[in-house]
Amino acid sequence: MHIEVPPFGVISGAQVQRTLQGQEREVVALMEAAYRAHGNGDTVNPPSYFLRFPDRPTARIIALPASLGGESQVDGLKWISSFPENVAAGIPRASAVLLLNDRTTGYPMACLESSIISASRTAGSAALAADALTRRHGRPRRIGFFGVGLIARYIHTYLAGTGWTFDEVGVYDLLPEHAAGFGDYLGRSGAGKVVLHESAEDLIRSSDLVVFATVAGTPHVTDPSWFDHHPLVLHISLRDLSPEIVLDSVNIVDDVEHCLKADTSPHLAEQLSGNRDFLHGTLFDVLEGRAPDHDGSRTLVFSPFGLGILDLALGKHVYDRLSAAGELTVVPDFFHELSRYGTGG
Repeated sequence: MHIEVPPFGVISGAQVQRTLQGQEREVVALMEAAYRAHGNGDTVNPPSYFLRFPDRPTARIIALPASLGGESQVDGLKWISSFPENVAAGIPRASAVLLLNDRTTGYPMACLESSIISASRTAGSAALAADALTRRHGRPRRIGFFGVGLIARYIHTYLAGTGWTFDEVGVYDLLPEHAAGFGDYLGRSGAGKVVLHESAEDLIRSSDLVVFATVAGTPHVTDPSWFDHHPLVLHISLRDLSPEIVLDSVNIVDDVEHCLKADTSPHLAEQLSGNRDFLHGTLFDVLEGRAPDHDGSRTLVFSPFGLGILDLALGKHVYDRLSAAGELTVVPDFFHELSRYGTGG
């Protein structure tokens, strides 16, 4: 059997952004296909590995290896860092690369700048969940963003790009200047009525859909009464809610084993309760009609760990688009030693 080593391509963030710009509906469809492949057992998605630093306790770098079947047929690794101190220096908190491996030979075939892919797949996943969880009972009219970084901006973009509109958009951040900056962005994007809230409680009580997109490492929202109006919560940052709030809610996750690790809010709820009875299903279960959606009778919390297969789905999509257009930048002779016994004589 004759097989060839694939050429090695490098894909810049600018190329990624050009490829995905305005493609929100297509990205959400890719996320749904990846979740369905995962739910049907056509993926390998082992636990993520967290690299932490004793001298830099707020920082971490995470490795997410994965394999995705379905139409994508790709293996790979996402390597993403989170250095919150970057924000004070005026640069983004997170940076990332994504390696795609050829399914036949195992050789890496591309390295992509992946902060945009990561933000897009996170936002696409959130938009998919928001739609799936509200199809039967109607979309919320008031949204609140708790945390206003890149992820919050992308989630707003993906909701708007998939047909969501709101009567009111609330904003809260621990740093008022960041909240004001996000409010300015919302105004420029035509979001409609924008309200900057002075407290987390005001934001939550004023929102029917709450998006948590913070860098919190431990729960900081602890009062279940703030949720007495039973909103839908996109708990993207995973560690904002106290276990008591989680236990008082309907809970949907993207993957049970991944979400109940690393002291996430659902993990803390499991430790407090001693069981997993508070989990009501996965997003795949919701898509298949086997799990509850948001009917307003109880707070519903969607907690996505963020699976590596989502990055692979989006990265392979970008790779295929650029390859088909002849725009893939190939590194000549990247793989040099390809003869098992050498070529000398």
